[in-house]
Amino acid sequence: MPRPFKPKVITANALLEGDVVYFTANDEWSREMCQAEVLEDQAHAELRLIEASRQQAEIVGAYLADVKAGDNGPEPTHFREDFRRTGPSNYFHGKQAEAS
Repeated sequence: MPRPFKPKVITANALLEGDVVYFTANDEWSREMCQAEVLEDQAHAELRLIEASRQQAEIVGAYLADVKAGDNGPEPTHFREDFRRTGPSNYFHGKQAEAS
């Protein structure tokens, strides 16, 4: 029996800056996960991933990441994605500095 499809977002890295970005319903990239398009259907998710991957002038390494509904939009279900959205952990800078 196949596993039920879990909601997903498309994530990648911005080509020039390397920042983590998320694909929105408007075919744009956002640095905020709360603006990402939540995909509820596997076939639709795969089509959207193909569309997102075509934007090679803007991003690199697009893939689907599991999410769950949160108070302020989608939230990651895996610790790797939670780490990615807060930026590097080697010192206090970037998104980490902005959050304080």
